[in-house]
Amino acid sequence: MIKIVQKRKIWFAFSAVLVSASLIALLAWGLKFGIDFTGGTLMEFSFKEETLNSQEIKEALADLNLGEINIQFSGEKDVLLRFKDVDEDTHQKILTALDFAISGEDNSEENNNENKSGEEEDISEENEKENKEENNIEGIEESKPFSGFIKKALAADEEAPGETENMEDAESAEENGIKVTTESGEEININAGEIDLGNIENEEIDLDAMAGTGRENANIKEKRFNSIGPVIGNELKRSAVWAIVIALIAIVLYIGFAFRKVSFPVSSFKYGIIATIALFHDVIITLGVFAVLGHFFSIEIGIPFVAAILAILGYSVNDTIVVFDRTRENLLKSGIDDFEEVVNKSVNETLIRSINTSFTTLIVLAALYLFGGDTIRYFVVALMVGISAGTYSSIFIASPLLVTWQKWDLKRKA
Repeated sequence: MIKIVQKRKIWFAFSAVLVSASLIALLAWGLKFGIDFTGGTLMEFSFKEETLNSQEIKEALADLNLGEINIQFSGEKDVLLRFKDVDEDTHQKILTALDFAISGEDNSEENNNENKSGEEEDISEENEKENKEENNIEGIEESKPFSGFIKKALAADEEAPGETENMEDAESAEENGIKVTTESGEEININAGEIDLGNIENEEIDLDAMAGTGRENANIKEKRFNSIGPVIGNELKRSAVWAIVIALIAIVLYIGFAFRKVSFPVSSFKYGIIATIALFHDVIITLGVFAVLGHFFSIEIGIPFVAAILAILGYSVNDTIVVFDRTRENLLKSGIDDFEEVVNKSVNETLIRSINTSFTTLIVLAALYLFGGDTIRYFVVALMVGISAGTYSSIFIASPLLVTWQKWDLKRKA
């Protein structure tokens, strides 16, 4: 039988080194929070053929007022951009600016307007006129091309004798949709039901949002776009902290209740407290690893990381409970002649089970890390670190702490 509990000072010293290093890393560097917590925009895209370097990307986006732009390359053609929170209109302008930067075209609105030929202007005017006649829409703002916004101007004069005809025209427009032409020459039909024909107030409609981007990006392919405001980010941070705190409190209460029949030589609530200490050990080590990754490799944490921490709490406490439960069974069977020996026997009996369970879980996580893609990669890393630390703490920290606390109680009462 391996003397695990008897050599507890070695395990405590090793854990003290890991926890101290993790705390130093957290205090010195802190965690690098992602946009889930800080707010902002995360945009991932890949170049199809020709590429841009960091300076060229910043120059292409300089006129869009995006604030500080963090650029991270992944491989030769994949790029991850981080910048302040933006709306959908700015999102589309970013895609267009990057696309034009590769093709060498000028995407400024002024240059586009200056370079339009007279023939294109005539076509635009003719399309505008046809749209008004076919859909009986009056009052469309003529100072803007159809590429940006049109005004709802479907109000009918309530006192006009042609009210019935206007109603029929509105119903026809609602059934067939409203045809408009974007600046790129694309003709689209807008669902009149979405415009709310019964509303007589003028309202701007974003044609680009209804038609997609309004232009196919020939040189880049967007993979991901997430934009979160700072208020939502702070709320998510508070919710994450509360989720972890509530989980820890629930674990202590449950373990105290489950071990209520084994209150000697160690009170039942102490099982819960020791299990929570082991959980803090696992979480702090995981946070320390990500403080190092954030400082040296710019790895950010977000909501998936919080999910990983909660999963670690559940997995680790499960291992600890298995050992504690075997200790409870052995105490009820053999008594408490030597509490240290009973605990050590219980740890040895569950040792192979704990190691095998964790090892098979790590094999699955390794496969996810290798083949799961970048989106879940660091979620998997957090699980691998936390489960490894949890297995160690369940065997070498939790049960030895139980014995240490019992011996302290005996010395205090002596």
